Amino acid sequence: MIDLGLSKMMLIGVVALVVIGPEKLPRISRMVGAFVGKAQRYVSDVKAEVNRTMDLEELRKMKDTVANAARDVEQQVSSAATDFERDWQETTASLGDVNIEPLATPTPEYKNPGKKWRLKRGAVPQWYKSRNGVRMHALSGAARVARHRPKSIGSRP
Repeated sequence: MIDLGLSKMMLIGVVALVVIGPEKLPRISRMVGAFVGKAQRYVSDVKAEVNRTMDLEELRKMKDTVANAARDVEQQVSSAATDFERDWQETTASLGDVNIEPLATPTPEYKNPGKKWRLKRGAVPQWYKSRNGVRMHALSGAARVARHRPKSIGSRP
């Protein structure tokens, strides 16, 4: 890569000033700056596209591995289900004519809890809060200042 130090940049600037002239130099330097900016944006866009492509390939590989794992699990579950069905059929066939009825569990009735569940109950009792001066309500800034302002002994103008 080109190594441009401060001294080389100054040399290029002096040569450009002599060759181009002081009238055209600002306009040409703006054009060169715009060209360099466009080139940098193009390079960064290409890098971003390459990175997106690489990430997309990684995601596709990951998707394939997850899909293969899901297929394996599905096959294992289906084979276990068929084994269970076969064992169930063998077990029920050996029982013969035995009539098996499922156990009937009664549905429990609704019982009112008997308390006021809509009321919020704090852990600290109300009498303790009032005795120890715990704030019950929020105060505005002006009310707080008025509450903590020292009491005046005499009347001042």
